[in-house]
Amino acid sequence: MFENIKKNKIESGIIISIFIIVITLIVYYICHALRLGTFSIVIALVFSIGSAWASYYYSDKIVLSLNKARPATKEEDLKLVNILDSLMVTADLPNKPRLYVVEDKQPNAFATGRNPENAVICVTTGLLDKLEYYELEGVLAHEISHIKNYDIRLSCVVSVMVGFIVMLSDIFSRALFWGGLDDRDSDNKGNTILMLIGLIFLILSPIFGSLMQLALSRKREFLADATAVQLTRNPDGLISALQKLDADPNQLETANSATANMYIVNPFKKNTKEGKKKTSSIWSTHPSIEDRIEALRNIK
Repeated sequence: MFENIKKNKIESGIIISIFIIVITLIVYYICHALRLGTFSIVIALVFSIGSAWASYYYSDKIVLSLNKARPATKEEDLKLVNILDSLMVTADLPNKPRLYVVEDKQPNAFATGRNPENAVICVTTGLLDKLEYYELEGVLAHEISHIKNYDIRLSCVVSVMVGFIVMLSDIFSRALFWGGLDDRDSDNKGNTILMLIGLIFLILSPIFGSLMQLALSRKREFLADATAVQLTRNPDGLISALQKLDADPNQLETANSATANMYIVNPFKKNTKEGKKKTSSIWSTHPSIEDRIEALRNIK
């Protein structure tokens, strides 16, 4: 498992590069369709840079606000604070992550922030109530691993790119609706074919972007599990925690599809037939618990 860490980081870089190419192509087709020349490219770049800047610096505040999280305190959450303090000895982080708590019965957790210097770990009250010490330690180590591996930054960047792809596709569809694609050179069949290819590409791009986002999330969960075991030297604690989180029937009320991939386990519970093994699909935000546990048990 540990040998795959470097490979996963390289693959993540490739995915980011693909996203950049996709956005560039979408901008090209929009410019070609609206006949606005290079000016539209300037607008698109300014908007994308502005959106990326805002998401980069304020993503943690936005997510915490959406989840109605409160800061953790020693008076109310002493066990949580103590576990994080002990993990910091081996975590090799520049700053201790800020701790937040969400009032919710479902046991779950996530990490966010733009970098290890400005990171946040958020857990639910259900996690604090239902997990034993070493199980909670495994979950916190998993979230620290996301911070150490810069998954929190990567997740932010990918989310912005997927959103940008959807936005650009929407601009193109509106241009179609309002007649912005009238072909002034009606005899130019090559131009018509080019626009049809562009239209198909723009329709499929949001789906492609979402799939890439989900695939990236699944890879990072395996990586964070492995790194967590490096920190705790206790795979059994994380295995037991994952089993409890997977078996819990409660729904996370504050979760939404945009942030589902951030949690340690999928916050949306799905009914499965008893005895049937849960498997991952291309639409899954997380690898199956069975696959994650098997990978943890194979760590030597």
